[in-house]
Amino acid sequence: MTITDIVPKRKKLSAIYIDGEFALKLDTETVLASRFSAGSEITDEELKELIDSSNEKRAKERALWLISYRDHSRKELEEKVKKSADPESARKAVERMEELGLVDDEKYARRYASELLNVKHLSKRGAKYKLCEKGIDRELAETILDEFDDDPREHIRIIIEKKYSGALSDEKTRRRCVSALQRKGYQWSDINAVLGEYEDEAYEV
Repeated sequence: MTITDIVPKRKKLSAIYIDGEFALKLDTETVLASRFSAGSEITDEELKELIDSSNEKRAKERALWLISYRDHSRKELEEKVKKSADPESARKAVERMEELGLVDDEKYARRYASELLNVKHLSKRGAKYKLCEKGIDRELAETILDEFDDDPREHIRIIIEKKYSGALSDEKTRRRCVSALQRKGYQWSDINAVLGEYEDEAYEV
């Protein structure tokens, strides 16, 4: 096979023409860095290697672009990269990000756990579910969550004061409050105990 033309296109791609016909688009830098140019002979094996190199480079660029915006767990990043790359290229891209220290599940999980517990006021059970949903290993999630001192009833008080204080006498609001707290992973025993405090306050003279 003969590469008859290489035409630069948008998005850092180049159209490759083989034996006078359009064949495919490849990453422009990958093509320029190769020994191939218009007029070069190329075998099926060499073309496959060129395609793989192009795919891997673009997958790495996609991974870098994603983590430039925010931290990702390994699984989350790989799933996102796979939307625009083949699975093997996505896997290699994420492995490279790990080698560079740009993806670290333990650091990610620790930061995310802090946000879930201290900002969003999820219970540890709710936080564990969210961490596992992001692809964090269950044992790692449990280990990291154990590092946090956590008083579930204090978090429940914060949530009630912020969203429901003064309206708990309304049955609909009370049910909505209980449902929201349960979705955050809080146990009914803790929810009921804190709600009892507000009922006691209502009867104070």
